[in-house]
This record gives sequence, structure tokens and C-alpha cells, in this order.
Amino acid sequence: MQPSRAPEAGETAPAPAAIQISRIMRPDDANIAGNVHGGTILKMIEEAGAIISTRHCNSQSGEPCVAALARVERTDFLSPMCIGEVAHVSAEITYTSKHSVEVQVQVEAENILTGAKRVTNRATLWYVPLSLHNVNKVLEVPPIQFAQKDQEEEGRRRYEEQKLARQETKERNGDVIVPVINPEPYTVGYSQSSLIHLVGPSDCTMHGFVHGGVTMKLMDEVAGIVAARHCKTNIVTASVDAINFHEKIKKGSVLTISGRMTFTSNKSMEIEVFVDADHFVGEPQDPYRAVSAFFTYVSLSKEGRPLPVPQLALETEDERQRFEEGKNRYLQTKAKRQAQMPPLSQQ
Repeated sequence: MQPSRAPEAGETAPAPAAIQISRIMRPDDANIAGNVHGGTILKMIEEAGAIISTRHCNSQSGEPCVAALARVERTDFLSPMCIGEVAHVSAEITYTSKHSVEVQVQVEAENILTGAKRVTNRATLWYVPLSLHNVNKVLEVPPIQFAQKDQEEEGRRRYEEQKLARQETKERNGDVIVPVINPEPYTVGYSQSSLIHLVGPSDCTMHGFVHGGVTMKLMDEVAGIVAARHCKTNIVTASVDAINFHEKIKKGSVLTISGRMTFTSNKSMEIEVFVDADHFVGEPQDPYRAVSAFFTYVSLSKEGRPLPVPQLALETEDERQRFEEGKNRYLQTKAKRQAQMPPLSQQ
């Protein structure tokens, strides 16, 4: 029997088999309401994506690399996960361009007492391979074979859409959150919040840069604080709009994670979250915007039913503009969801 040969650079190969990571959810994974923290799920999603994309990018003989998270598409939290359930996170590669990998992830919760399973999350992530010898060098991705031509065309369309969206986000990324003294209830300043985090070794990949999942969990924590301050009830993550990773974050950096409310509907709240990094160890570097995203939260009663949320009190023209932008995102998402629902005759 001949030993298998690693594909040469430029050769196409079948997409690698899907992988699955599983872990039982423990009390330290819970939020204050007793459900699994949304940030914990996001972190597991990123871990699965990093494993399969790094494995694929090293499948051809060539320079060793690690796959770095560049973007997470909209992620919906379809159902809360409970402590004691097992999270099964499945990831597969669905498209590759010259310098990026698309990974689609599905999360299932399993009740190990009954064997019942349900889907809790679906997500799409984009990675780029960075050389282990020079982390500023982006390497080429081994191309994959597609079973059908339309699969490749659909993947290319998704790639171009996310590329354009990332560019638009970079262009409006100079915004800052300014502290407000004695804010009125239900205003933007009343609930805006920040966390400070020093990046340590346990937060980082093998080449000394922060795991994307660590950053996403911190962002979810800040967004949750903003939502709880606004409505004073139990809150849960409903969805995360696209998360864009603009710059790498080095070990030893101090992160400022800031969140503010931008829009409220009758039963949901949109929170904008920024991550600014300040690397003051070694060579001097100006603080920079590393990550940005929008999180959507809902307010729940003690019985777990959605509650109306207090409407956001707008005070400035910038706040009104951000509110209208958030309203447009809300209506677009609502329209997409309704378009995906089958007609009544098929239900």
C-alpha cells in the first residue's frame, strides 16, 4: 500500500471532512440567569473554525501557518443552552479563495439524560492563513474541489459580499464612546459600559496573538451589561451581526471593550461594541480599533418569555442617525427571516 501524498501547492483537493468538538456545560459557563453564556458558545464556535481552517491551510507542503479569524457573519441564537447539556460544535469548510477560508458551523445541545438534541446556533466564519515565521505575511490557501459548479459560484458571491461589507465597516470605524456625567434613564449614556482587559498567555494562539473567541466573549459580556442596565431584567443574546476583526491583538496589550445602545424595537435592543487595543510593551504603538460588531439582546421574564423593552431616549443628532441605521438593519433582518419562511400552504 502506497503512503498518501500531501498535495502540492496549487493542487485542488476535496474539502476536509467536517470536525466536531463536544463539551459538557458546567456552572462556570453560566450567566446570572443560569443559561450558558452566549460568549462561551461564540468561543467554542471560533475554536472549531480555527482547528479545521488551520488544518486545511497546512494540508499542502509549504510554509507552516495558523488560520486567524477575520470575520464572523451574522450569528443567531436559536435556543438557549442549559447547564448540564452537552454542546456539539460541528464545522466544515465550504469555500476557499486565494487568501481566505469560509467555515460554516452548527451548534447542537444534547440532553444526555434523554438523548434529545436541538440546534442552538449557526454561524459562518472567515479565516486567513498567517505564516508562523512572519505573522504579517498572508499565505495562499489550498483550493478545494466543489461537487457542483453552482456551489463554487455561491461561495464566490458570499466572499465578495463579506469583502465589501468589511471595507464599509473600516471606513466608519473612527467612532469613540465618550463618558456621560449624570445621564438620564434610558438614554445612550445611561447604559453605555466598558471593560478593561490585559491580554495574557492563556488568551493567545501559538504565535502570541489573541484568539478571536476570547475577544468575542469579552464583547458579549459588555453588550450584556449594556442591555441589563437599560431594561433591568434578565437578558439573553438573540443574535450577533457581523463581527469584523480589523487588526491583530498582541499578547500584553490592554483592551478597552466599549458598548452602547443604538436601537430598540418593541422587544429587542441593538448594542454596538468596539474593541480598542493599546500595546505599550516594547516598540511604541498608537492605540487602534481592533474589532467591531453589533449585538442584539432580548429581555425575558422569570418564566423565560420575551418582555417589551424601554424605548431608547435619543438626545443628539448622532444618536438619531445611529438609531435609524439600526432600524434599517432590524427591518432588513426581519424581511430576510420572513422571506425564508415557507408559505402557509406548505406548513
